[in-house]
Amino acid sequence: MKIIAVYYILLATLLFAIMNVLIKYLTHIPSYEIVFFRSVISFVITLGILMRLKIFPFGRGNRFWLIVRGLAGSAALLLFFYTLQHLPLATAVTIQYLSPIFTILFASILIKEPVHWKQWIFFLLAFAGVFVIKGFDPRVSLPLLGFGVLSAICAAFAYTAVRSVRDNEHALVIIFYLPLSTLPLITPYTIMHWTAPHGLDWLLLFAVGILTQSAQYLMTRAYQIEKVGNVSPFTYTGIIFAIIFGSLIFKETYSLQVILGIALVLTGVLLNFAFVNGYISTKKLKIFVRNFPGF
Repeated sequence: MKIIAVYYILLATLLFAIMNVLIKYLTHIPSYEIVFFRSVISFVITLGILMRLKIFPFGRGNRFWLIVRGLAGSAALLLFFYTLQHLPLATAVTIQYLSPIFTILFASILIKEPVHWKQWIFFLLAFAGVFVIKGFDPRVSLPLLGFGVLSAICAAFAYTAVRSVRDNEHALVIIFYLPLSTLPLITPYTIMHWTAPHGLDWLLLFAVGILTQSAQYLMTRAYQIEKVGNVSPFTYTGIIFAIIFGSLIFKETYSLQVILGIALVLTGVLLNFAFVNGYISTKKLKIFVRNFPGF
């Protein structure tokens, strides 16, 4: 494994974690307005790079899936930013990490990728963790939990759309369709329900956009120089960052039961990832299950 790829992916995850902190800090700014600022910055930067590289920004004919990617990604952002502002930081981030599971489900339905029956065990394990979090954390209401899960579903749908066009479209074109789809929908509502930022708010909103763009670039570079299967697990350090930042900055506390729930979600997602990428064979899984207490 190339160490530089690990550095890139860890730095990207850290930048996303800092972005999450800024969004949570800006609770007086509505989530849709933060998405608006993020989209404007992403639109300008991505379009500028596309023009410099002389790449047609609107794609080569896969516009249906590109638009689907943009709309689903927009919905995922709106819901995720809302949950970041109203749920404990680590809880919101953990629920968002359910998206790879939904991605596999959508891929099996839409592009006929097979799902092994053992993966359902990992899915159930992850969702058991969500219910543990909900049951033992009074700060997690059912509507907020629903918004978080729906955000993960929308993100998964966006990822599935990306998989449908990734071989035919430039990565920057795929990225460009997110702000391109978001801005026409969100701009009128943002203008009509404008909350004026003050002083430091402007700098933080600008930082959200820059952090996102930088993190996306670093993550793309990591995937370019190393296999996705080798570096993707490092993105789950985002949950660790969320727990640390939530505790230090927002004075959030987590009971042992909630930590257990977070661990169950993380275990379910990572086991599924390991199984799909061949790190866990069926034989090894059977041995593990037979020797696990209670089986």
